[in-house]
Amino acid sequence: MSFRNTAEAVAAWADGWALSRGAAEPAPCSWGFTIDVGLPRHVMRHVLTTADEPTVREITENATAPDVRLKAFLAPETLTPWLTPGWSLAAGPGFLMSAPLHSSRTDVPDGYRLRTWNRAGVTRVLVRTAEGAFAARGQIAVTGSTAVVDQVETDPAHQRRGLGRLVMATLASAAAGQDAAVGVLGATPEGRVLYERLGWRVLAPLTSAVRGPDPLDA
Repeated sequence: MSFRNTAEAVAAWADGWALSRGAAEPAPCSWGFTIDVGLPRHVMRHVLTTADEPTVREITENATAPDVRLKAFLAPETLTPWLTPGWSLAAGPGFLMSAPLHSSRTDVPDGYRLRTWNRAGVTRVLVRTAEGAFAARGQIAVTGSTAVVDQVETDPAHQRRGLGRLVMATLASAAAGQDAAVGVLGATPEGRVLYERLGWRVLAPLTSAVRGPDPLDA
């Protein structure tokens, strides 16, 4: 299974991301989805399945409260000129990526322990040292035939030891065991390197923007 187009992948990503983070169910609209997140620094997010200058300008003009975020599947240099005052890029360049999901067995490197658990449709993976210190983690949310990989992280002190590969393989196996056939995720440039080695491919650029506080209220 694969996505028929980027918009389908974006819809799957929005749905799975909301489940993974315990956010509200994405509310569809003409240009994509709005998700109530409910965090102090991330109140809500607008996810654009399609984006053009008039749409971005309308959204950013109307969203005047701080800590509202926007996700667009465009290069940063395309999105930036369309943002209205008060908005800025929230992070570096990102990428929407996808891959088929298969069950596989990956050995845990010596000196580490692996634990997995599932609650409310989200499987979490934790890797710790033999002494119990944090080494790596990740989670995956299954929504029918698709699944979203989220919050994959390896402690810098434990990088280049195969832990990222272990986490990804464990997550993919867990999702495939729940009948998910294809995965989707949002990657940083550093994460993209790992994911491409594991067979994931880039579907589109992913750029984030955030509404800052009104200078008059700061």
